[in-house]
Amino acid sequence: MHQTHFLVREPLLDPQQRVVGYELAWQHDPAATPALAELEDLVAFVAAHVNDADRGWLLRDKTLFLQAVPGMLSTDALHELPPQHTVLSIRAAELANPDTLAAVRALRAGDVGILLRNCDLARAGNRLPMIASYVEVRFTGADVADQARAYAALKQSSVRMVGRPVSTWEDFDACAALGIDAFVGKLHLTPRPGPEAKGLNPAQTTILQLMQMVQANADVQKIESVLKRDAALSYKLLRYINSAGFGAGREIQSLKQAITLLGYQPLYRWLTLLLATASTSGYSPVLLETAVVRGRLAELLGQATLGRADAENVFVAGMFSLLDRLLGIPMTDVLDTIPLSAEIVAALLERSGRFGPYLALAEACELNSSLVSSLAASLQLTPEDVNKAHLSALAWTQNVTS
Repeated sequence: MHQTHFLVREPLLDPQQRVVGYELAWQHDPAATPALAELEDLVAFVAAHVNDADRGWLLRDKTLFLQAVPGMLSTDALHELPPQHTVLSIRAAELANPDTLAAVRALRAGDVGILLRNCDLARAGNRLPMIASYVEVRFTGADVADQARAYAALKQSSVRMVGRPVSTWEDFDACAALGIDAFVGKLHLTPRPGPEAKGLNPAQTTILQLMQMVQANADVQKIESVLKRDAALSYKLLRYINSAGFGAGREIQSLKQAITLLGYQPLYRWLTLLLATASTSGYSPVLLETAVVRGRLAELLGQATLGRADAENVFVAGMFSLLDRLLGIPMTDVLDTIPLSAEIVAALLERSGRFGPYLALAEACELNSSLVSSLAASLQLTPEDVNKAHLSALAWTQNVTS
């Protein structure tokens, strides 16, 4: 299957700002309806890359939301996706056709989720739970009392509400108060304002010290002695190295062995990941997940051209590109605190140098930016290269952030 479209994603958040799923789509003009063949290709492509024959569903507890039109409701590829993690979104008006309604009922009977768009809640009434598992509600800051009345009945039913567009944290709070279950909007890139502490907590300070030691090629024993002072960090390193299979069949129990086996550059990369996950600044979990996906996607995009070692630097750049928001301090302060190579700094500040374009492309995929195709072309990456890396990064992230 020769792909000409790029995959873009939008996270769905729950009221606790956790990512409960992703809406995946081919990038296209929002005013145009994607063709039947394109939507069937999307289902087939996603099924082939996130549902592994041996390992099963690679996205763990995440649900995928995919746009649908009547003609694809019986496409074979749907059987390759786990029904409990699959939601097809369809316009409510399509259900006026008896064949479409029958196909939707059959999917619901098989446990596939159905999200109705442009649904007249008053007209749908009591029949809604028999047809849909989700309904999209258009949130507006006006007439909140009217919206509350309209949603009251739904709150008592099994149908979950997905609000869009939710573009500010004030709207997010209003939606949560209305009982809406999930939210779509660009909030994941907007730090939540609040009284949280700014800067580094003790765990992050220790991680930074280790990063500086690794960059200075400090002696393994000295690194080990710093790690030993933090039991949680030591545990995480041993768990990581054993789960990643570095020990080749034998369990690694000593920190010295773990550091030696891992090597300095992979250790630095792992510390980068840890620095973000040790954030307790009160910012949303979605920000962390976005940083990890961005870093991993940028790394995978760069591997073929840059080689593994430099691609690991691209991962670091991707992770750090959201660190100012995760830590609640300006990027210039982050760069003053953490020793980074000139190439990583150029990527972070200007998206320039050898690493910058890979970071810019990973960012464009999450923003549904029109720059995706031109950035990919400049890096000589095909849509298929980018799309495979995108789904692989999503799957990888579920394992390291859970």
